Amino acid sequence: MNLLFKKTLFALALLAAAGAHSQTLRLTHAFQQALRSDPSTLAAEQALLAGREKSVQGEALLKPQVSLGASVTGISSHAYSNWPEAAASLVSPDSSGHVGEAAVKVLQPLYNASYSASKQQLISQTAGAEIRWTAAVQDLTKRVAESYLAVLSAQDSLRVTQAEEATLAEQRERAQARFEVGSGRITDVQEAQARHDGTVAKLIGAQSALALRQAQFQSLTGASAQGLADLARVSRLPAPTPDLLQDWQRKGLERNAYVQSKRIELDVARQEVAKYRLDSRPTLDLVGAYTMKGKGGDLSPLVAADRERTASVGLQLSIPLYTGGTLNSREREALAKTRQAEQELAGAQQDVQLQIHDAYLALHTGLARVQALQRAQESSQSALDATVLGRDLGSRSQPDVLDAQQRFYAAQLDASQARIDVLLAQVRLAWAAGELSESALHAIDATLSP
Repeated sequence: MNLLFKKTLFALALLAAAGAHSQTLRLTHAFQQALRSDPSTLAAEQALLAGREKSVQGEALLKPQVSLGASVTGISSHAYSNWPEAAASLVSPDSSGHVGEAAVKVLQPLYNASYSASKQQLISQTAGAEIRWTAAVQDLTKRVAESYLAVLSAQDSLRVTQAEEATLAEQRERAQARFEVGSGRITDVQEAQARHDGTVAKLIGAQSALALRQAQFQSLTGASAQGLADLARVSRLPAPTPDLLQDWQRKGLERNAYVQSKRIELDVARQEVAKYRLDSRPTLDLVGAYTMKGKGGDLSPLVAADRERTASVGLQLSIPLYTGGTLNSREREALAKTRQAEQELAGAQQDVQLQIHDAYLALHTGLARVQALQRAQESSQSALDATVLGRDLGSRSQPDVLDAQQRFYAAQLDASQARIDVLLAQVRLAWAAGELSESALHAIDATLSP
């Protein structure tokens, strides 16, 4: 093989590797696709647009209200009178026709404490819609990350099981060959066959689990689950920042979307109480109107004028005196809902602190467990090599080799799952602290990159 041909092969290999890397579906790309296709997130987006209108409605409460009204009334009149004959001859007792009226009315609230409270409440409801949208996006981020990592876990489990099945098939063939030449025992063949059959069953289960995880991922993101990152290439798992549990819990109480949503619900409940308390206060409005009237037909001037124009401006004062107990009842209802919102906020804060505590411990113990399992994997490899050598030298048996192989592959699976558990703990810790965003997914992508 000449040097030019070697260089050509090397260049083609580099191009193939670059193409495979470029086709890798990263976690951030999966999230972006899910953001465009997930029905629950799209519904939350529409809820956000609807919620933003609440603040517009609140601002409109204290702005002028202008209305236009029009009417047409048909009239048939017959007048009875004791007027002198000379006067009666001037006015016909019978007339008919129609009267048209158009009016423009303007109402400007000058003092309305209930409207002011309602305005603040509607603005708070818009803030609540923003928080719920943030919560929906973070929940989607968490679901995509969990689904992505579940596919990686299933892929790695299948990879290890396939390697184990291939190794056991080789051991079975070796035991069969040794038996056929008279240097092995039939029990070694049967033991290898039994171990291989059990691994085939595990392989079928691993294939089914991977297919299910891929289907779930595709349903969530709308993207194919082929070409995801390779968990086997993960060699370094970063420690959490910050590293103190108290810092994470403080972040959770301040930034967690669920806690923020409950805090806004409490504000809205308190504003509801204030609104009903202020409903009993007087209101003062500036009212203006411009009215035009005209008639048609042969209506008598005594019934309707030919044309009439009226303009008016005034103040309108309204003082509630008695509402049948409605306002007091609604205020008591609002107070009870306020106490309910206070307890729900306290419960949400406790839940978030426990979630952060759980994820924080899972992350720290997971990192230590990964290191221990990596050492166990290295030790099981050394033990397997020693057992194979002992079998070849006659000091160990074939079942000993099979046991060592199964311990080696079990150590590989444990180490793989431990890495997944650490990544999941990172996602759940960031989610509970209200910091799960695309930047967090970029950090996981960097960890999964070779």
